Amino acid sequence: MKLFTVGPVEMFPDTLKMNAEQTPYFRTPEFSEIMLENEVLLKESVCAPKNAKVVFLTASGTAAMEAAVINCFTPDDKLLVIQGGRFGKRFGDICRIHKIPFDEVTLSFGETLTKERLAPYRKNDYKGLLVNIHETSTGQLYDINMLSEFCRENKMYLIVDAIGAYGADEINFETQNIDVLIVSSQKALALSPGASMIVVSERLYRERVVLIQSGSFYLDFKQHIDNLKRGQTPFTPAVGIFLTLNQRLKQMRQIGMEEIRKDMHSLACRFRQEVVRLGFLVPEYPLSNALTPIAADPHAERLYQKLKEEYGMIVTPSGGELRKILVRVGHLGNVKWDDYEELLTAIDQVKHGF
Repeated sequence: MKLFTVGPVEMFPDTLKMNAEQTPYFRTPEFSEIMLENEVLLKESVCAPKNAKVVFLTASGTAAMEAAVINCFTPDDKLLVIQGGRFGKRFGDICRIHKIPFDEVTLSFGETLTKERLAPYRKNDYKGLLVNIHETSTGQLYDINMLSEFCRENKMYLIVDAIGAYGADEINFETQNIDVLIVSSQKALALSPGASMIVVSERLYRERVVLIQSGSFYLDFKQHIDNLKRGQTPFTPAVGIFLTLNQRLKQMRQIGMEEIRKDMHSLACRFRQEVVRLGFLVPEYPLSNALTPIAADPHAERLYQKLKEEYGMIVTPSGGELRKILVRVGHLGNVKWDDYEELLTAIDQVKHGF
């Protein structure tokens, strides 16, 4: 099976080789050194300042989203959530469970997030804005500079889930005034699922995290940040994933994050042109380089199944109301144009059976 998904994705040979090795014991100076290097490399990859804090969680991206909410905000705060799909809704669900008041900027499918949509929410005493900067359920990439400016003007903390955008789209923690940035292992990093990394600004850490009781034993930022001073995590980490993380971050540094983004952008644009040439529609809202959403209404489910069963190619299906409308083709991981030529041929052949 060939993965054209948005996570997990096709891994690189070096990662596969490391995954086959024995997992070492981790309470050692050697592992501590690797984790401290991971901290430096991760911050460097997102242009975060040296005084930013990092949390390494053995948990999914959703756990990292929840950790960000409960460590930075309380029921005495009020938040603004960008809800443009399944993952934006998830931020709202987390706030609801923890009884933190929030309002949602709700976008219908196909609607672009604009300044005009944000305007009614100005000067409403929100403490923070929560956004999945790439709403992976639709492929829409929100304008992070617009959101950053909105937060500065309204004195809000900016909490960015960049799980789908990291490595694919431009992220600059410092210049975009991000306060929390969430990354997971299974997308552009092309590692096994199960680990998430959270970068926290010194400002938010000092003003919020150290003063808030998170109410969680496992997800408490203070424990993780304190333990990382010695290169360790408070609980057993996903040792194998963090070892491969070290390898991938070094590879990405060598290539250059900008070069990685340019290559992915070129690949995505070329693929979209060919998909349109085959007679499919690609939504007109701003798209992440990480994936191409293909409108195949009402045949999306059938397209997914046929590609999987007859061609051994896995694209990402949609759920809910988009189930019959949209499939998503990822551009992350170890995939090249030759792979997409084969996928396009398969899509064209499946299309003739509609």
